[in-house]
Amino acid sequence: MPILERPGCDIYYEETGGGPPIIFAHGAGGNHLSWWQQIPLFAKSYRCVAFDHRGWGRSVPTGGPGPAAFVDDLLALMDELRIERAALVAQSMGGWSCLGAALKAPERVAALVMADTLGGLLTESMREPYEVARAAVREQGLESLAYDRGLRERDPALAFLYEEIMALNPPRDPAMLNTLREQTPDPDAVAALTMPILWVVGGNDPIMPPSCMRLAAELVPGSQYYEIPATGHSVYFERATEFNGQLNRFLVDSGWGTGI
Repeated sequence: MPILERPGCDIYYEETGGGPPIIFAHGAGGNHLSWWQQIPLFAKSYRCVAFDHRGWGRSVPTGGPGPAAFVDDLLALMDELRIERAALVAQSMGGWSCLGAALKAPERVAALVMADTLGGLLTESMREPYEVARAAVREQGLESLAYDRGLRERDPALAFLYEEIMALNPPRDPAMLNTLREQTPDPDAVAALTMPILWVVGGNDPIMPPSCMRLAAELVPGSQYYEIPATGHSVYFERATEFNGQLNRFLVDSGWGTGI
C-alpha cells in the first residue's frame, strides 16, 4: 500500500497514468475514491495522483497537528513522488491544501482549480453571504448538504455511491474542521498569485455561495470563473462530464499538457 510517512499520520495515495502531473485533493465528504469519474479519463494523458487527507480514507492519524499539516503534507507528497510542478485540483476542504500550497510554494503549482471552495479566503465583500451559508451548515450539517438534493431523483445510484464513499471515512472529531476554518489566507497574497486559476461552483451550492466564488475570481487578475447550473456542492461528482470538460479545456489553455 503506497504511503507517505508524516508526523502523526501515514498519508495514503495512489498514482495512475503518465504525463504532466495532476494532484486531486478531496473534500470533507470524500476521500481518494471520490475522483473515480476524473482519474480514468485524465490518466490517459496525465500522471494523476489522488490522496487521502490525514483523518480521511486510509490516512488514519495517530496524533499530530491535524488539518494544520494539510499544506505541508501535500508538498511532502510532491517531494516523495519527485514532482517538481503539478496542476492542483481541489474540492471543498481540499482548497485549503491546494491554495495553501500555491501561496507557500507558487513555483511548484502550474495551474490551480478551486471547485466549490475558497480555501479559507474571506474578504469583507464575501463575509455576509459566507456567514449565511455557514449558518445553514451548522443547522443542517455538512454531510446533508454535500450534494444537491435533486441528485437523488436525477441519479439515485450516483447519490448512493457518494454516501457509500463518505461512509468509508474513519470517525473524526468535528472540531477538526473548525481548526481548518481558522486558517485564512491574506487576500492580498491570493490576489498576487500568477498561475492560471479556475474557480468552479455549483449554481445551487448551499455551502459555498456562487457569489463568493465569483468575487474570488474577480480578486485574482486573469483567473476564470465557471458556474454549473442545477448543481450543488460537489460539481466534480454531480456533473462529471461538464466538470471534466472544463478541467480539460483549462489545462490545455494553461499549457499544462495537450488534453485528453
